[in-house]
Order: sequence, then structure tokens, then C-alpha cells
Amino acid sequence: MLLLLLLLLLLQLLLLLLQLLILLLPQLLLLLLLLLVLQLLQLLQQLLLLLLMLPLLLILLLLLLMLLLLLLLQLLLLLLQQLLILLLLPLLPLLPLLLLLLLMLLTLLLLLLLQLLLLLQQLLILLLLLLLLLLLLPQLLLLLLLLLLVLQLLLLQQQLLLLLLLLLLLMLLLLICCYCCFCFYCSHYNYYNNY
Repeated sequence: MLLLLLLLLLLQLLLLLLQLLILLLPQLLLLLLLLLVLQLLQLLQQLLLLLLMLPLLLILLLLLLMLLLLLLLQLLLLLLQQLLILLLLPLLPLLPLLLLLLLMLLTLLLLLLLQLLLLLQQLLILLLLLLLLLLLLPQLLLLLLLLLLVLQLLLLQQQLLLLLLLLLLLMLLLLICCYCCFCFYCSHYNYYNNY
């Protein structure tokens, strides 16, 4: 008798659960549908973000290639400068003053070109940092990138000051060369006039 009562109670509970399930079935289907739509929207958002970042990534790759080319060019110029110094260093006591000034002028021009390349390299690194800043804007690395950006700006300022100094030295050497040429011309002119 007790077993029958328990069975009856279980059946009653099962019927109640079935009724609740029938009542809640439309809401559950709607909830599942909403979850599916939400997942699709998130996937679409990620695809749009990827499409938006694709040009930035291409620009980033292009800037990296330019940076590598600049580094190769700097290495070539440094090798050329060292080769020039090694070849001409034994001949320095035999060279006249004007030729020595011209060699100094050539070396200074090489240094100026190297400095311009370094400046261009700093600008490219600055652009790379800006692009990374745009790409990683919502991330926790934002503060670190801002610090790197400030450091890069300080390095850029230093490179500009050094470039200005090299330009002033170049102008001074040009003036000295012009003065030497003028003195040489005047001395020859006076010599031929005396004869």
C-alpha cells in the first residue's frame, strides 16, 4: 500500500514536471534562439574587427620592411666609411691640405647621410609604435606603448639636434674649403702677374 502511494506521488511529480516543461518550452526555444543570434553577432563583430585591422597590419608589415632596408643601408654606409678610413689613413701625411679638407668633407657627408637615415629610422619606429598603439588600444599594453612612444620622441629630438650640429659642421667645412680655394687662386694669380 505504501509502495503504491509512493508510485502515485512519483507519477504526480512527473506529470507536474511535464506540464512545466510544456509551459516553458517556448521560452526555452526563444532563449536558445537568442543565444544563437548573439553568437552570430559576436562572430560578425570579430570578422569586422579583423577586416578593419587588416590594412593596419599591411601598413605595419610595409613599415617593418622599410625599417629593415634602412638598417641594411646604414650597415653599407658604415662599411663604406670604415673602408674609406682604412684606405686613406696611411696616405694622410702625404695629402695636401685641400685634398685633406675634401676628404673630411666626404666623411662628414657620409656621417650626415647616416644621421639622416637614423632620423628616418626613428620616424619609422615612431610610426610603428603609433600603429601598434592603434592595434592594441583596448589592451593592457597601452601604458607600455605610451612610454615607448615618449622615449622614441626623446630619441627623435636627440637625432634632430645631432643632425643640426652636423649640418653646421658641414657648412663650416665648406666655408674653409672655399676660403682655401680662394687663397690658392689669389696666390696663383699674383704669381703669374709678377711674371
